[in-house]
Amino acid sequence: MRIVTRTASVAVALVFWAGAAGAQEWTPDKPIQIVVGFAPGGGSDQAARNIAAAAQGDFPVPLVVENKPGAAGVLAAQTVANTKPDGYTLLVAGGSETTSVPAHRAVPYDPAKDFTSIIRLTNNPFFIIVKADSPFKTVQDIVAAAKEKPGKISLANTGIGGLPHSIGGMIEKAAGVRLKEVPFQGGAPIMQALLGGQVDVAMGATEEIQGQVEAGTIRVLAGSGEERSSHYPAVPTLKELGYDVVATNMKGLVGPAGLPPQVVKYLHDKFHAAMERAVWRKFADAVGEPSNYTDAAGFAAAQKSQLDRVRATMKP
Repeated sequence: MRIVTRTASVAVALVFWAGAAGAQEWTPDKPIQIVVGFAPGGGSDQAARNIAAAAQGDFPVPLVVENKPGAAGVLAAQTVANTKPDGYTLLVAGGSETTSVPAHRAVPYDPAKDFTSIIRLTNNPFFIIVKADSPFKTVQDIVAAAKEKPGKISLANTGIGGLPHSIGGMIEKAAGVRLKEVPFQGGAPIMQALLGGQVDVAMGATEEIQGQVEAGTIRVLAGSGEERSSHYPAVPTLKELGYDVVATNMKGLVGPAGLPPQVVKYLHDKFHAAMERAVWRKFADAVGEPSNYTDAAGFAAAQKSQLDRVRATMKP
């Protein structure tokens, strides 16, 4: 086990960022692997492949996306945490693997100490949705029904420890209710279950719900972000409605702890520039929000803040 690099937290790497300009410049000389903890086609995979495509022209080496699904992203996160901090192995992080799962169960890494944040690429809320013909017209209707029938109103999620599961728990605590949380394997099965009447309420990301919203088959009741979504500006946030619930699905890049500051700067600058390219903008405009980007320090702080909020929900 690396002892020095394990104790060198994200903050330590960032303290030396200011001196990176004076350090010897780093340039990669072999392929860079971007590890995704979920199957091809999902949100993390799409983010990885689109940013790699947008940035490839600026890199002298191939950017290779590798899918390593398992345990809500934990398997991939463990793999990257245990690799050499040389800039050649990165992880798509900021979602369940670093901001939710560690609040529910022990994981083989410390999300605050075992990674070096590089850049945040996306920051998207989840949306509380119901069928278009649901008797629930507002979140308050759901809360009232849950108080009348504790544990009977069903809320779909993507599995124990995932962000939708955590958001459900945050809603329960904030509203003082008990819901019936029902796990599914992903966004598509959740939508099928909602439309089929198997669950009362569900949560979905922008790209998961857009088609059904346009078809008029579902109703969007609230968003989980700090601010209203640019895609659905008429939809209030849970916080606006009086429930202290803020949790978003972030996607960004991190490396192992101890990543040299000149490597962090090189990677950050290349990927940040790529965010202005057409291939990335097309993807980001479809699924993202205006406040997507933040630098390494901001991304590290945002992940820690969200994990702290989720952990607080787990306390009695």
